[in-house]
Amino acid sequence: MAVPKRRSSKTRGRKRRTHEKAARPSLSVCPSCGEAKLPHRMCPHCGTYNGREIVAEEKKDNE
Repeated sequence: MAVPKRRSSKTRGRKRRTHEKAARPSLSVCPSCGEAKLPHRMCPHCGTYNGREIVAEEKKDNE
């Protein structure tokens, strides 16, 4: 098994890890309400997916 002959420095290890960062999630625009949403998922604002209403909006009564 290969073993390093010398200890690698902090700088070398950090240079190697520069690409290990989390990618930003891609966003798409909801065609019905225009809000940003994740692609291939129901819109959390209006409750539609692929032109169909999946979740009905709740009406708030101020009584």
